[in-house]
Amino acid sequence: MTKEKSLIRRVFGFIWGAVVLVYRAIVVISLLLSVFILYMMFAGGQPPAIEDNIALVVAPAGTLVDASDQDPAQRFFEELSGEGPSQTQVGDLVEAIDRAAEDDRISMIALKLDEMTAAGMAQVEEVGMALDRFKASGKPVTVYGQFFGQSQYLLASHASDISLDPMGSVLIEGFSSYGYFFKDGLDKLGLNVHVFRVGEYKSAVEPFLRNDMSEAAKTANRDWLGDLWSVYGDEIAAQRGPDAQPVTNYVQSLADEMERSGGDSASVALDAGLVTRLETLGEYRARMGQTVGIDEEGHGSFRQVRDLAYLKSVRHHQPSTAARKVAVVTVQGAIVDGFGEPGQAGGDLIASLLDEARRDDEVDAIVLRVDSPGGSVTASERIRRAVIALRDDGKPVVASMSSVAASGGYWVSMSTDKIYAYPSTVTGSIGIFGLLLTTEDTFSKLGISVDGVGTTSLAGAFRGDRPLSPDVSRIIQASIEHGYQTFINGVAQGRDMPAERVEEIARGRVWSGLDAQELGLVDALGSFDDAVQAAAELAGLSEGEYQIDRREPDWGFPANLLQQLRPRLSLSMLPGLGSALEKMAAQLDWSRRLAWVNDPQHQYAYCFCDTRDAMR
Repeated sequence: MTKEKSLIRRVFGFIWGAVVLVYRAIVVISLLLSVFILYMMFAGGQPPAIEDNIALVVAPAGTLVDASDQDPAQRFFEELSGEGPSQTQVGDLVEAIDRAAEDDRISMIALKLDEMTAAGMAQVEEVGMALDRFKASGKPVTVYGQFFGQSQYLLASHASDISLDPMGSVLIEGFSSYGYFFKDGLDKLGLNVHVFRVGEYKSAVEPFLRNDMSEAAKTANRDWLGDLWSVYGDEIAAQRGPDAQPVTNYVQSLADEMERSGGDSASVALDAGLVTRLETLGEYRARMGQTVGIDEEGHGSFRQVRDLAYLKSVRHHQPSTAARKVAVVTVQGAIVDGFGEPGQAGGDLIASLLDEARRDDEVDAIVLRVDSPGGSVTASERIRRAVIALRDDGKPVVASMSSVAASGGYWVSMSTDKIYAYPSTVTGSIGIFGLLLTTEDTFSKLGISVDGVGTTSLAGAFRGDRPLSPDVSRIIQASIEHGYQTFINGVAQGRDMPAERVEEIARGRVWSGLDAQELGLVDALGSFDDAVQAAAELAGLSEGEYQIDRREPDWGFPANLLQQLRPRLSLSMLPGLGSALEKMAAQLDWSRRLAWVNDPQHQYAYCFCDTRDAMR
């Protein structure tokens, strides 16, 4: 009887387990289907009707990027939660502004910048140039803000007039480059970092070797930061006119002026000519309503249409009819081996997009938009070979450097037909390094030893739990030097420059776009539009004969949907400390993703030189 009861319990246990499994599967599938339906509802729908005499609200949110590198699930949950998007594509804003300039229904632009959290100077310049074209059509651009940080104010300076809240401020402090250095911490943990590099300015490895920034790195950083700061100040002076105080004077006198005004930061900005007027949001809305009217039945503010809603409408009613295409492929983020993931530039993925463009008979030219500090040498070379294949097939390729195109970002650009950069682009850093971690001292502290035998002196010599032998060091250093020479020769061939001259300006040194043009590392200073026009001209295409075809990776939906449901701890809940921990985590995460995991040869061309960090 006991055996029969036991058997019955096992049978019922199996049945119950199967029921629970089926139930869970149904719940998960139902959740996925429900979310997918909601996503389609959000993404779909008829575009809004655009009324006459209405304001276009240009409201970038999150980080300004050249191409979205989020997975669709993340974007969906941002929409569903009511949060602002964490990324805004520059191309969408520029297209909306340019179309509005020619649209008689749009009377003005109202900038809203309080949700824009980060931007490189190149992205701000692209949107700013579009605003300038809008103003040239005879229509005003206004902006209201409670607070303007450095990147926000650079964009706001392109407005016809700037309104600041009476309790607000304009915080401009200058550009900087600071990082965390881990040598003593690694020593305490017994972790040995072995670095192999060429070029005294290749400073990306310094955080693992030193407790401070080297003088060579400080010299190079001061140069490119100084160039960018000059570009920043000149742009604001050109936009605000002679009545505005130079930004350097504003920064240097800010403490004195704050004391003089009794801490009234808004009046300090007004006296410096950085803003046009002080007014509340209600006063600003009423003033805009005098031009376009008030939406009494809606939100009670002035009559308006948001940028993306407007863009959706005009694209629906005015689709492009051009038959030929200039394809745009974006290299954004750290360059990694393989296909990578959202937020990275996978070498295989970018190369496949370039190869698709090569095989597409409707594509006549390609623009390679680069916003990357580099990464894996193997992946960078994979992309460069795809560029060469395009040129070999008779399709011109023009590189358009964004905020940063350094190290591997320059590697992927050097063999294009032409390179465009902004004055504020950070580029160069021609050099490579290898980085290996060994843990023998850590194990020794724990009382763990490693011993054994091998058939040769190299057998087991590359293990991370053993000391690095002199032979292994020589092998890796020789490989790094060969990679550096490959980089030098590639630049020499691509830029039609003697290798000796490339060697002089390489050595891992970072340059601004201004210096890079003078040195011959880039062909011309210009915008994304300039690069597109140059590519079209090289392909023999006239204006109006082609359309821009942006080739972006399809991450699928719902790619990482369930991951978005997991609880998340936000370090921003810890003021000050949280920001520092986030920056340190990002720096350490770089080393985890690149140095320990990715490039099969452990060779990297990477630069800690992003203008988004410099402007924070």
